[in-house]
Amino acid sequence: MRHFNLPSLALATATLAMASPAFAQDMCGFGDGQWIGGSEAASDMTTADAHQEQMALVLGGNEYVSLFTLSGPTNVRVEAQGRGAGDPLLDLYDATGSILLSDDDSGGGGAARAETQLDAGTYCVAVKSYDGAPLTAFVRVGRTEQEALTTGAESDVVIDDPDVAMASGSCAEARPLDGSLANGLTGTASVSENAFWSFSLAQDTPVSLTASNSDADPVMTLRDADGNHIDENDDFDGLDSRIEYSDTGLAAGDYCIEVRALDGDDLPIAVAVTEYDPVAAQMALYASGDVAPPLDGSVPFTDLGVLETRLRQDVATTGQMSWFALEMPEAGLLLAESVSVGNEGDPLMVAFDDLGRQVGRNDDYGDGYDSLIAARVNAGTYLVGVRQLDEVATGSVRMVFERYTAAR
Repeated sequence: MRHFNLPSLALATATLAMASPAFAQDMCGFGDGQWIGGSEAASDMTTADAHQEQMALVLGGNEYVSLFTLSGPTNVRVEAQGRGAGDPLLDLYDATGSILLSDDDSGGGGAARAETQLDAGTYCVAVKSYDGAPLTAFVRVGRTEQEALTTGAESDVVIDDPDVAMASGSCAEARPLDGSLANGLTGTASVSENAFWSFSLAQDTPVSLTASNSDADPVMTLRDADGNHIDENDDFDGLDSRIEYSDTGLAAGDYCIEVRALDGDDLPIAVAVTEYDPVAAQMALYASGDVAPPLDGSVPFTDLGVLETRLRQDVATTGQMSWFALEMPEAGLLLAESVSVGNEGDPLMVAFDDLGRQVGRNDDYGDGYDSLIAARVNAGTYLVGVRQLDEVATGSVRMVFERYTAAR
């Protein structure tokens, strides 16, 4: 399953807010965002009397970013519901730009929804269109006891596509994962063979839960032993799924993992529960392009020097980002393009400034699978990354960087 985004050169993100909220700059790695309550003080969901909501119009494969704060540990619900046939994707970030969770359809009927406990701090909800089509959506943030925007997937899921495999069975019939938590609890089966896996934690433990096989495009749902919904993820690492509990960890108890396949119930899906490794998790974010790596050399990058006018670079790409640094000597338009050599492959490209703020991201430009980023930037150092959308794919890519300045 591929994501098709319109070129950022042709369209820009337009935003509408129900209460004309103020803009907040440079939060969570984004250049701008809007306080969900209209101001920072009114966006503290720990003390808010009711949920807060905005209306967003998203164009051009870009994102709408809502911000909120918490003055203490709080159980929150974040949701995005599209108008008409709109299908929003939702990502939750902390203030450093680290992604905490992603969701596509847990709200039911194409809506996105996630519930989680967060510590005090500032957070960003980024909403974009699943297929790159123009999207009008409502974004809501509230505590879990406050009124929900969506119905939830369990009460409103209608699957008409015969190629979408729904899990059969129940948590009562779950197969135990093999191994130990220290070395990883694992299991592999297709959805038609086994769709439910069980595991137990003797104590509160930071853990990572994964479901992997990008050809199958797995959706993973975490439930308690009675089958009650706890959390869900679709596309975290490319088309693979991941749920992480990194701070206080997942509470001691018995759990069930439900697995669905969006692209074939006969394909094997590897399910794993491992102890959370913060270093490995951060490196995975660099490899996927969700976060910009530091410029200290801990993550390899190629220094292309000053971009005078036009520069070409050939790259042998894999499913992990190859990073390039370049210098814009003055403010202007930075254009970067990734073209598959031989028209094979599907490159994904991202661009960040030297502070780690994302200035561009694109998967598919025009009628093919090539990528294009056009961003108006200031003088400074920029990181551009390229990888194959499919994490197990390889392919040769020709990158072109061009610099344009305003007429004088």
